[in-house]
Amino acid sequence: MENLIFSLNATLPVFVLMVLGYFFYRIRLIDDRAAVWTNRFVFKAALPVLLFKDLATQDFAGTWNSSFVFFCFAATALSIGIITLISFLILKDRGKRGEFIQASYRSSAAILGIAFISNIYGDTASGMGPLMVIGSVPLYNIFAVLVLTLTAEESAPEKSGTGNLMKKTLIGIIKNPLLIGVFGGLAWSLLGLPMSGVPDKVTDSLASLATPLGLMSMGASFRPEKAMEDLGPALAAAFIKLFGLAALFLPLALRLGFAGEQIVAILVMLGSATTVSCFVMAKNMGHEGTLTSSVVMITTFGCAFSLTFWLFLLRSMGII
Repeated sequence: MENLIFSLNATLPVFVLMVLGYFFYRIRLIDDRAAVWTNRFVFKAALPVLLFKDLATQDFAGTWNSSFVFFCFAATALSIGIITLISFLILKDRGKRGEFIQASYRSSAAILGIAFISNIYGDTASGMGPLMVIGSVPLYNIFAVLVLTLTAEESAPEKSGTGNLMKKTLIGIIKNPLLIGVFGGLAWSLLGLPMSGVPDKVTDSLASLATPLGLMSMGASFRPEKAMEDLGPALAAAFIKLFGLAALFLPLALRLGFAGEQIVAILVMLGSATTVSCFVMAKNMGHEGTLTSSVVMITTFGCAFSLTFWLFLLRSMGII
């Protein structure tokens, strides 16, 4: 029951903010122009600062574990490959295929992962959450840029040419605000630079805007009639996100000797809700975003129960 209450407290506010965004749109408090502007602001300013802030304040050098980081990296890469193959089997629309791939593998790792580990292990946590972020989040964002660029309608190879498409993709990776935030935060942490005073307060204030604005913008952009058209792919993506990847990789992690805090971090990486930044990135890279927002809403509500299921199972087995 405690795990269920914690999970609900972590996920239901997220779901409620999306519903509020839709409600505000319906009563004309938010219009289409406001939703577009908010998406752009969150993508280019608030979310990059949030990622930078999360990573810059972590002690990566003092808690490094090469085998754990490599496992997170390898599991993420394999997940993306498997989901890409599935997308070709069930979706013909290239734009929806890109949204399906991204929404099926990208978790709320940076925020939810560290929160879950701290809640379970408290002050004894040894830093597996930040290491999981290193192994997964950069790869999340790099592949998201690749997938969304390659599947955007205006980026079709026959329209822009293979050379131009590769150039555009590479430039997109280099200039992507989220990647700049991730690698900037890693560099700041590894260099041991201080984060206090005015810089700390300014970044904290800007970062705090990312989640509420992003979620309400998503709700304002959500169209139920279009979501029903994509209900099948959305449910499939949600199942993969909440159950499929964890069922596939957790047994392998246990066989390799990972346990305790490491397993919890891997569980959150594989089986937590799809992050809101998926929607923000999809909308800003030429995609409709309806399929993505549907998956975010389903997984946000569902992970309160799926994570509780996984935690209960792992506790019953004496693993955590």
